[in-house]
Amino acid sequence: MGAGITEKARRLRRDQTDAEATLWHLLRSRGLGVKFRRQYPVGPYITDFACIERGLVVELDGSGHATPHGRASDAERTRYLNAAGFRVVRFWNNEVLTNLDGVVQVIQAALRE
Repeated sequence: MGAGITEKARRLRRDQTDAEATLWHLLRSRGLGVKFRRQYPVGPYITDFACIERGLVVELDGSGHATPHGRASDAERTRYLNAAGFRVVRFWNNEVLTNLDGVVQVIQAALRE
Protein backbone atom coordinates (compact mmCIF):
# COMPACT_ATOMS: atom_id res chain seq x y z
CA MET A 1 0.00 0.00 0.00
CA GLY A 2 1.60 3.24 -1.14
CA ALA A 3 2.08 6.33 0.98
CA GLY A 4 -0.24 8.29 -1.33
CA ILE A 5 -3.24 6.07 -0.76
CA THR A 6 -2.54 5.91 2.98
CA GLU A 7 -2.51 9.71 3.21
CA LYS A 8 -5.71 9.94 1.16
CA ALA A 9 -7.40 7.41 3.48
CA ARG A 10 -6.34 9.44 6.53
CA ARG A 11 -7.70 12.62 4.93
CA LEU A 12 -11.01 10.91 4.13
CA ARG A 13 -11.31 9.68 7.73
CA ARG A 14 -10.69 13.19 8.99
CA ASP A 15 -13.11 14.84 6.51
CA GLN A 16 -15.98 12.35 6.69
CA THR A 17 -19.49 13.21 5.52
CA ASP A 18 -22.44 13.44 7.90
CA ALA A 19 -23.71 10.09 6.58
CA GLU A 20 -20.31 8.44 7.14
CA ALA A 21 -20.14 9.83 10.68
CA THR A 22 -23.66 8.60 11.43
CA LEU A 23 -23.02 5.08 10.18
CA TRP A 24 -19.54 4.88 11.71
CA HIS A 25 -21.07 5.68 15.12
CA LEU A 26 -22.98 2.37 14.84
CA LEU A 27 -20.28 0.26 13.17
CA ARG A 28 -17.32 1.22 15.35
CA SER A 29 -16.23 -0.82 18.35
CA ARG A 30 -17.92 -3.95 16.96
CA GLY A 31 -21.32 -2.27 17.18
CA LEU A 32 -22.82 -4.95 14.91
CA GLY A 33 -20.75 -7.74 16.45
CA VAL A 34 -17.89 -7.64 13.93
CA LYS A 35 -15.00 -5.29 13.31
CA PHE A 36 -15.36 -2.68 10.59
CA ARG A 37 -12.60 -0.44 9.34
CA ARG A 38 -13.38 2.91 7.77
CA GLN A 39 -11.69 4.32 4.69
CA TYR A 40 -9.89 1.00 4.23
CA PRO A 41 -7.68 0.70 1.12
CA VAL A 42 -8.24 -2.31 -1.16
CA GLY A 43 -5.92 -2.16 -4.15
CA PRO A 44 -6.32 1.22 -5.85
CA TYR A 45 -9.61 1.95 -4.05
CA ILE A 46 -10.46 3.26 -0.60
CA THR A 47 -13.62 1.66 0.72
CA ASP A 48 -15.93 3.60 3.01
CA PHE A 49 -16.32 0.71 5.47
CA ALA A 50 -14.89 -2.81 5.30
CA CYS A 51 -15.42 -5.88 7.45
CA ILE A 52 -12.40 -8.00 6.63
CA GLU A 53 -13.49 -11.12 8.53
CA ARG A 54 -16.83 -11.31 6.66
CA GLY A 55 -15.56 -9.95 3.32
CA LEU A 56 -18.11 -7.12 3.25
CA VAL A 57 -17.67 -3.57 1.99
CA VAL A 58 -20.26 -0.88 2.69
CA GLU A 59 -20.19 2.10 0.32
CA LEU A 60 -22.06 5.36 0.83
CA ASP A 61 -22.82 7.32 -2.30
CA GLY A 62 -23.59 11.00 -2.82
CA SER A 63 -25.14 12.69 -5.83
CA GLY A 64 -21.96 12.40 -7.92
CA HIS A 65 -22.58 8.67 -8.13
CA ALA A 66 -25.91 9.21 -9.93
CA THR A 67 -24.26 10.41 -13.15
CA PRO A 68 -23.49 8.00 -16.00
CA HIS A 69 -19.76 8.39 -15.26
CA GLY A 70 -20.37 7.82 -11.54
CA ARG A 71 -22.40 4.66 -12.19
CA ALA A 72 -19.73 3.31 -14.56
CA SER A 73 -16.98 4.04 -12.03
CA ASP A 74 -18.97 2.36 -9.25
CA ALA A 75 -19.54 -0.73 -11.42
CA GLU A 76 -15.81 -0.99 -12.16
CA ARG A 77 -14.99 -0.52 -8.47
CA THR A 78 -17.52 -3.19 -7.46
CA ARG A 79 -16.07 -5.66 -10.00
CA TYR A 80 -12.59 -5.07 -8.57
CA LEU A 81 -13.75 -5.47 -4.97
CA ASN A 82 -15.71 -8.64 -5.85
CA ALA A 83 -12.59 -10.07 -7.52
CA ALA A 84 -10.65 -9.23 -4.33
CA GLY A 85 -13.12 -11.34 -2.34
CA PHE A 86 -15.53 -8.68 -1.06
CA ARG A 87 -19.29 -8.39 -1.37
CA VAL A 88 -20.37 -4.77 -1.77
CA VAL A 89 -23.52 -3.12 -0.46
CA ARG A 90 -24.27 0.47 -1.43
CA PHE A 91 -26.49 3.10 0.11
CA TRP A 92 -27.24 6.67 -0.77
CA ASN A 93 -26.11 9.17 1.85
CA ASN A 94 -29.70 10.31 2.36
CA GLU A 95 -30.74 6.71 3.11
CA VAL A 96 -28.32 6.65 6.04
CA LEU A 97 -29.60 9.99 7.29
CA THR A 98 -33.33 9.23 6.90
CA ASN A 99 -33.62 5.44 7.28
CA LEU A 100 -30.72 4.31 9.45
CA ASP A 101 -32.64 1.33 10.86
CA GLY A 102 -33.31 0.02 7.34
CA VAL A 103 -29.65 0.48 6.35
CA VAL A 104 -28.52 -1.42 9.45
CA GLN A 105 -30.96 -4.26 8.69
CA VAL A 106 -29.50 -4.65 5.19
CA ILE A 107 -25.94 -4.65 6.57
CA GLN A 108 -26.86 -7.23 9.20
CA ALA A 109 -28.43 -9.46 6.55
CA ALA A 110 -25.30 -9.14 4.39
CA LEU A 111 -23.13 -10.09 7.37
CA ARG A 112 -25.19 -13.27 7.88
CA GLU A 113 -24.76 -14.37 4.24
